[in-house]
Amino acid sequence: MDRRKFLLASCAAGVTGLAQTSASKKRPNILLMFSDDHAYQAISAYGHKLNQTPNLDRLAKEGMLFTSALVTNSICAPSRAVMLTGKYSHLNGVLDNVMEFNPAQQTFPKLLQAAGYQTAMIGKWHLKSDPTGFDHWEVLPGQGNYYNPDFITKEGRHRREGYVTDVVADLAMEWLEKRDKTKPFMLFFQQKAPHRNWMPGPKHLTDYEDHHFPEPATLYDDYKNRASPASKQAMEIGKDMVMNADLKVVSGDQAGGEGGGFRAEYNRMNAQQKAAWDAAYKRRGDDFQRLKPEGRDLTGWKYQQYMKDYLRCVASVDDNAGRVMKYLDDNKLTDNTLVVYMSDQGFYLGEHGWFDKRWIYEESIRTPLLMRWPGVVKPGSKTDLMVANVDMAQTFLEAAGVPEPTDMQGRSIVPILKGQKPADWRKAFYFHYYELPVHQVARHEGVRTDRYTLAHFYDTDEWELFDRQKDPNQMVSIYGKPEYAKIEAGLKADLARLKAELKVPPPPPVVPAKKPGRAKPAAQ
Repeated sequence: MDRRKFLLASCAAGVTGLAQTSASKKRPNILLMFSDDHAYQAISAYGHKLNQTPNLDRLAKEGMLFTSALVTNSICAPSRAVMLTGKYSHLNGVLDNVMEFNPAQQTFPKLLQAAGYQTAMIGKWHLKSDPTGFDHWEVLPGQGNYYNPDFITKEGRHRREGYVTDVVADLAMEWLEKRDKTKPFMLFFQQKAPHRNWMPGPKHLTDYEDHHFPEPATLYDDYKNRASPASKQAMEIGKDMVMNADLKVVSGDQAGGEGGGFRAEYNRMNAQQKAAWDAAYKRRGDDFQRLKPEGRDLTGWKYQQYMKDYLRCVASVDDNAGRVMKYLDDNKLTDNTLVVYMSDQGFYLGEHGWFDKRWIYEESIRTPLLMRWPGVVKPGSKTDLMVANVDMAQTFLEAAGVPEPTDMQGRSIVPILKGQKPADWRKAFYFHYYELPVHQVARHEGVRTDRYTLAHFYDTDEWELFDRQKDPNQMVSIYGKPEYAKIEAGLKADLARLKAELKVPPPPPVVPAKKPGRAKPAAQ
């Protein structure tokens, strides 16, 4: 054999050996179950006792529960872009729900795909451009519909009959069944629910019908002792939750000018679905006409209806998480699959009188995160270390044995999953919310530590500081108080340092709203 043939044979043997070594290590499958606006308060594993989520609780029992999982920008599209790229909004180009995601940029699905993973994206996408980095994708247009939803694929647009949460799970399992089983897979299984306008599925239309939910201690917040933005928002249950579009006090075909998205959703239903809906919601309309609540009573009444519909939607999310996990069990995939459940951000369930998200405050910046990885994660483990959606790209890459790019801005949490507490883990976390004018939440940035939250509303140059240990509900800002001067200075130094490290540019100028006003039922 001449030298050239010898070298070629040696290289071939080396490549074969590497392939065999890689195969023997059996890279894990990755399943990301992602929902929209699912508050951590509405997962029973978090201990808030609002509802029961047995299937999601299973992930906590068999894996790890994160009590300080955070988001960099608490709104739908930006959170998804951060997850894909491992970069903050100012670098991935999606600051708000209006901007289009640049599909040419680097994402972790592309890197996994190049490393031999089979990849799929099914469900809510919400990034305007078509998905890239996926061998298969079938996504909802925009926000999508709850009943008989349309989907977009490479071949075009089509409609699927049924309730969207069930349909998305059906499609996820259909792809799992048809995939190339010789390759590891990465599946994004992303639900629309429980996003506004909270339309429950047929199985849960009457759940909680006679249940009375305890009101949050801050439901009737007066927004004193804080900077002005808290009192100027338009996301209050009493003032801004729309009677028909959000609360369905009349039948869909009778909904008047404020019917909005609800009437359009109702008109997508078939006769059987409409009949079930009308039978379930007639009592609500009758109760409202009988009680005619006003003022504080109206806020309390709206809160009860909101909670019923929201948690009914969550019940379907939990059902279908269970269905997909059962598929893994039945097909002997559980032991080699990293399963993640996460939402795009937190959500208000009446705290401070609010619904929606957007703020740096706890109910908004914190998202549920549950991760199961048999043989790696100790069952029933829990961590309070601050992890974030910006960490997930590097986490998935390390789990798959793929080198992480140096320009990603998060950090793999695989060491934490293995039970380690890295000494150099982040002590402060940077947050930035950009969007105006939806819900009239002021643009702001800030830092969160294990105890303190510092917020800067830069358009009006107002600051807030909360000591969450002493004031867990974040009711009284201590900014400017002499006894906190040292803490304040340290947090401002953290803010400046993080902005420099993350290369945060000055915020874009404010674009005035064309039609200023209070909240509308919108695809946000």
